[in-house]
Amino acid sequence: MSYKEIFWMACDSTEQLRAEYGPFHTRNEAELEARKLGFGFLLRYEHIIGETEDIQEVRCIFIELPQSRAAAVRIVRKLHTRCATCGESSVHDEPWQAEVWADIHEFEHSRHRVRLFEQTRTEGLKEIGDWRDKCA
Repeated sequence: MSYKEIFWMACDSTEQLRAEYGPFHTRNEAELEARKLGFGFLLRYEHIIGETEDIQEVRCIFIELPQSRAAAVRIVRKLHTRCATCGESSVHDEPWQAEVWADIHEFEHSRHRVRLFEQTRTEGLKEIGDWRDKCA
């Protein structure tokens, strides 16, 4: 007797070359993770398993997630500080954390200069050149 096995994936597009993350047992788990990652689709895999435990058929169903205003505005970003002199670096969630790390590093190591980078999923890693002026 055959049976159906279902699992869920979070994915960023319906293209052949897409990023998938998972698997998840429930749609809710996959949807939560997709929203965290900024992915717009869920992928539901259905495997029909035969009597000898072999996969007889595979079905893939894409589900586009509705975009809420809060999700569209929210951009996940990380701040990276790196010393241009010695190369020591750190990752921060908040601008004040980057500022404190840079102040401590430059205080402990005279003549060192800390640079700040912002990383987002859409734009990648970019340097913030005048960040000391913005924080003051």
